Amino acid sequence: MLLRSIPFISFILLSFPMVSQTCCSGGVPLSNNLGLPIEERGIWQFGLNYDYNNLNTLNAGSTKLDDNSRKRITNSVLFSSAYSITDRFALEALLSWVNQTRRITQFGNENFTETSGIGDAVLMAKYAFPEALGAKSTVNLGLGAKAPLGRSDLANEDGFLLTADLQPGSGAWDILGWLSLSKAFEFRPSATFSANFIYRSTGVNNSYLNGTSTYEFGNVFQANVGYTDQFLLFNTVFNPGLIFKYRNASIDKINSINLPNTGGEWVFVRPELSVNIITNFLVTLRLELPIYSYVVGTQLTPTTRFTAGVYFKLNNKNNTINL
Repeated sequence: MLLRSIPFISFILLSFPMVSQTCCSGGVPLSNNLGLPIEERGIWQFGLNYDYNNLNTLNAGSTKLDDNSRKRITNSVLFSSAYSITDRFALEALLSWVNQTRRITQFGNENFTETSGIGDAVLMAKYAFPEALGAKSTVNLGLGAKAPLGRSDLANEDGFLLTADLQPGSGAWDILGWLSLSKAFEFRPSATFSANFIYRSTGVNNSYLNGTSTYEFGNVFQANVGYTDQFLLFNTVFNPGLIFKYRNASIDKINSINLPNTGGEWVFVRPELSVNIITNFLVTLRLELPIYSYVVGTQLTPTTRFTAGVYFKLNNKNNTINL
């Protein structure tokens, strides 16, 4: 049972790569929470995550500026669910709620903005190729769409429409491609090397600023590579992992014109730990820290990120069918 749970646990640890809806890496971390493993036919998986993203670092290019007048915090609650239709084919959905705050302090004056609401959602179809990289390996491919369920027309208390990066939703349909690889080691069966890649091709919000403009977030590519292991302590299974994440966001566009101070690339390190409290029930903790940031122009960039979640699966299968 312990070794059988390794693929599920390893994918959980590595499958929370971010579809950020802002110029400064805030917004709803949709793709950070995509990629539940493909289980046997008839198995339901569920996940509930809280994500805290603190952006308190102002960069010009790769240079950190001595300026703490701006601060931004994103709190997200994300619910994910996946169902295995066959042993190789599954559907996954992700729903979100987001709260964003932005505080700017200048010359003794403070400007504070807060928004909350339902965010965008993702639906993705996934297919598994067992043993594609040899024994004890799996390759998964996924294709999905991000639906603009969240509002993109919120205004502040004075009635002025907020900019796109502060809206709960993007107002546009996006296409997502997902590739996941995993390989267990012969010398240590409990250890797994995994990698996943997500590409988001963004759509255009044609109703931006009450239909007077169009807005398109930059396309995003994200890669996560890491190592997880497993050990037993006090009759409880612990799964530590160390993940390196690379994210590249293209420049946003307003009315098809490049928007200054948007886009960039980031490298993060993410130590993680999941605890198998009982069979098929996991508690996960992740701390994400930036080790390199390059932004176009001048932007706020992530300082600290913390995610906590629970995952469980239900077995409703009668038999196994291969497709």
